[in-house]
Amino acid sequence: MGKFSGVLFYTDYDDTLYNTAHTVSPENRAAIHYFIQNGGRFSVATGRAHRTFTPQIAREQLELNAPVVLSNGAMLYDYQADRCLVETHLDGAAPERLLQLCRVFPDLAVEAYHGEEIYVHNPNDVTTAHLNKVGGIQIPCPIGQMPTPWVKVLLEQEHAYLLAVQAHLLERWGNSFEAIFSNPYLLELTAKGCHKGSMAAQAAELLHIRPDHLYCMGDNQNDLPMLALSAIPFAPANCAREVKDWGARVLGHCDQHAVAQAIEILDSIY
Repeated sequence: MGKFSGVLFYTDYDDTLYNTAHTVSPENRAAIHYFIQNGGRFSVATGRAHRTFTPQIAREQLELNAPVVLSNGAMLYDYQADRCLVETHLDGAAPERLLQLCRVFPDLAVEAYHGEEIYVHNPNDVTTAHLNKVGGIQIPCPIGQMPTPWVKVLLEQEHAYLLAVQAHLLERWGNSFEAIFSNPYLLELTAKGCHKGSMAAQAAELLHIRPDHLYCMGDNQNDLPMLALSAIPFAPANCAREVKDWGARVLGHCDQHAVAQAIEILDSIY
């Protein structure tokens, strides 16, 4: 028991909890520890997959006492029990649709996530930078030969190019895909209805958290579905324009321990 009993806090990882120096600050870790010690439930909702997020737990000394939302909402994983609670996949038509998409947009780079493996088609500088940051090992493979099912797919290119890709994809197959940006160069595809918001809601239900005691924080378009559920939707100052325009409560930059600032606000409320 404690002042935060019955309170659940989800934060995005990259550029929210994880700063531009590619670490979690001691200030954020101390605030999370205080929140948990006083009865709160804390976890992360990230676009990272199980393979690329799991090493961060030990490396960054993360305290997590609620299930983690992985793969941009395609998976809910309980690290305390070391088991997957929910896993969703793109449907069986996804490879053929992706092949059609790449014929129209030949400069598109693709990362497809199958199990613990990351398969890549036509990798570019965005692919290299992304996998260097998250620590994944790429397996070059033609799309038609990639094993399925896919938990999620990342499409990578310049932002203007990806905007055209997103519009084309949603116009034709919007009933099958979520297609949402996690940063200007990464367009994330998951099964329809599978996003950070849907998984955060499932976690809250599993933990018997009331909707008015769920708080979320994120910096980009892919965080909006969970920010929409948050009693106070928090964002770091470095968040995308779409998040600011949407109406999130903007705190300090991720390099200024924004998660700790959010927990300080919760401390004043409870």
